[in-house]
Parts: sequence; structure tokens; C-alpha cells
Amino acid sequence: MGLLDNLASQILGGGSSTQGNLVNAIMGIIGNQQSGGLNGLVQQFSRQGLSDIVNSWVGTGKNIPITPQQVQRGLGKDTISQIAAQVGITPEAVTSQLSQLLPQVVDKLTPNGKINQSDIVSQGMSLLKGLMK
Repeated sequence: MGLLDNLASQILGGGSSTQGNLVNAIMGIIGNQQSGGLNGLVQQFSRQGLSDIVNSWVGTGKNIPITPQQVQRGLGKDTISQIAAQVGITPEAVTSQLSQLLPQVVDKLTPNGKINQSDIVSQGMSLLKGLMK
């Protein structure tokens, strides 16, 4: 089981390859500097009217839950379809699982309530190491 599978296992309580593949997809989005990385993801959700939700994940308070429909609105239908094809599940299953996974991943990558994009790779590695203990 790879590092990202372990992250999915720790966050979701199971280690299926689907969950690991979803974590891979999320980390791909967050690590994509061309689309702005984690900050770009937060801005994308904010542009779709979901700023209260996504900012709660970044902040140090309680995470506001997100619905599968809001995940699709935040990421866009094309991105959801690409992830579904990559992972081998339906778009509905992608949005359902990401509604549980995204808040936790973003929260773990922003422990001080701030996005430090320049250090996102080392933060991700620290997160993975911490979850594997």
C-alpha cells in the first residue's frame, strides 16, 4: 500500500484502491501549480459561492460539511468526469466520496489556518508521515 493509500486509510477509515486513487487525484489538483495549487482550489470554490465552506477547512475552527452537489459545483463537471474516468467510478460516487475527503485533506494541509503554497509538497509529506504513525 502506497503513501497516498495510507492517507486515504487514515482519513476515511479504509484503504481501498478507489480511495487511494481519489487521494491521488486530490493531491494532483492541490499540487498543480499551473492551476494555483491549494490556493487555486480554494479560490475556485469561492468563485462558485462556496467560500464559507472552503474557508472553514483552511481555518482553525470546525469544518463546515459540503454536499456532493457542492463538490461538483466547486470542481466543475469536467474535473469530476476526469476524476471518475481516472478512478473508474461514477461521477456521483466521486462527488460523494470527495464530499467526505476534501474537507479533511485541506484541513490537514493548513494546520495553522493559512495556505503556504510554496511549502505544499513538504506539508503533504509531513501530513502523510504523521498519519502513518
